Amino acid sequence: MTTADDFVIQFIQDKALVTAGDVAEARAAVAATPDGNPDTLALANLVENGKVTWAKITEALGIEFDMEVVDLSQVSPADELLKLISRDQAERSNILPLQMDGVELLVAIADPLDTESLDSLARVLKLTLNPKLAPPDELRTAIARCYSGGQVSVSYEEVFGKASEDGLSVELPQGGEAKEDDAPIIRYVNSLIVDAIRRKASDIHLEPLEKRFRVRFRIDGVLQEMKGPPKRLQASVISRLKLMAEVSLAEKRIPQDGRIQARTGGRDIDLRVSVLPTVYGESIVMRILDKEGLKLGLPELGFFADDQAKFQGLISGSDGVFLVTGPTGSGKSTTLYSALNYINKPDRKIITVEDPVEYQMGGINQVQVKRDVGMTFAAALRAMLRQAPNIIMIGEIRDFETAEISINAALTGHMVFSTLHTNDSVSAVTRLVDIGVKPFLVSAALRGALAQRLVRRVCQSCAQPYKPTAKELYTIGMTEQDIAGATPMKGAGCAKCGERGYKGRRGVFELLVITEEIQEMIYAGANLVDLRRKAREAGMRTMREDGQRKVASGMTTIEEVMGATVADDVI
Repeated sequence: MTTADDFVIQFIQDKALVTAGDVAEARAAVAATPDGNPDTLALANLVENGKVTWAKITEALGIEFDMEVVDLSQVSPADELLKLISRDQAERSNILPLQMDGVELLVAIADPLDTESLDSLARVLKLTLNPKLAPPDELRTAIARCYSGGQVSVSYEEVFGKASEDGLSVELPQGGEAKEDDAPIIRYVNSLIVDAIRRKASDIHLEPLEKRFRVRFRIDGVLQEMKGPPKRLQASVISRLKLMAEVSLAEKRIPQDGRIQARTGGRDIDLRVSVLPTVYGESIVMRILDKEGLKLGLPELGFFADDQAKFQGLISGSDGVFLVTGPTGSGKSTTLYSALNYINKPDRKIITVEDPVEYQMGGINQVQVKRDVGMTFAAALRAMLRQAPNIIMIGEIRDFETAEISINAALTGHMVFSTLHTNDSVSAVTRLVDIGVKPFLVSAALRGALAQRLVRRVCQSCAQPYKPTAKELYTIGMTEQDIAGATPMKGAGCAKCGERGYKGRRGVFELLVITEEIQEMIYAGANLVDLRRKAREAGMRTMREDGQRKVASGMTTIEEVMGATVADDVI
């Protein structure tokens, strides 16, 4: 197992994994063997006779050397990583590349004492190696699987088999009947979708490159490369997906949008399909929408109790406009749906107009925008007002017409929710003015604005207390006094989080409450800087400050907050 198996034998004996009698028996059994290292043979004999398992030995070594033990059953290294270390080298050194992070290469090894091989490999690759432990038998199996030419078909075949047991099916459009020769492609595409849903991915990216066909899943906001099909199957896979999405197979010059419907576990899954022509073929991105799976309450969004109380107060109003701001993918829709779910009562009529309707909610009238027949946001809004709703949700305010109708609705006794694309909450005010809404109308109608970003949550299964260095604290604008009595956490990596240390996402928020003073400033045409200063004086906490609190509470890490927010002095 290691460069010093005699050490391992003594080590497992000291740790009471085997007895001295077991060791003596094993050594005696291999004493007459002419070939091989007697210590190596004795160690193998202990395992073969059931005295100890490789997993137990590896676990004990991991504790001793303070090294993480990884589960290799689901790993699928990218082709580029497998090319860095040849199969011969991998088998000879019992090492497997797992993941690249900048200039750091994460590798699985079985021998924590073989530092010479690691140092030599690091020099050759000109990379920093981050070694993780794995049982030698599992590592050998993983190496054989990952370096085999049939990895794609085997791994996805396994996924497909599991998915069919769960009753996942993909509904084909009319005319989607396939030839018998197409069966492998159909099974591959179906299993790809199953795998993404199973991993709780939000997007599937299929990207034609010059010499390969890359497949990536976006999980918890981070793109992760999967094992893709051979380049020769690119055209067949793309054609199959275009057929399922009901877009033109013949058209390869312009972007196309389509939709695929899947069903799993008794619930509907929508896949919004975007096809984009590129130099090396058509790139496809599929957004996965679980239409019935959004069951978030307000606490699950990531609010602390004080911000949640303010948020509940704002969304429970009888009139006015409340906006959620942020870039694409920042969780605005999820927050709005959760807010609607909170205020959805039998005595209230709620109507939404969306493009598209991402999630279906019981007790709410949801309207789909259809621009090709004149059903725009503005047209839908006008019709909605004749339905006498109490609460209106507009997917996005994009233009003056929509903004004007929304403001007027708010001023006539309706509570209006919507989204804007701005960097922070206070910018929602200036954005409405830029669109063309008069400042006095913004002042009268706007009740509040929530800016947000998403950060990955520390995996609850492998979270460990962590003390940030003074330098790390300085980068995020904190001091050691800020974490006194707190317990920052980091995920060590486990099977449940895919060895990433994170599982799930939570929001960091900036909640602007429109006070009388801020109303007066908006009415007078105050600039963004002055509005923001007044909001801070009124108690508004910035996204960076909210992130700092979440680092101290152990919800997320400094790296995540730094990546999602900007320093307060540059806002």
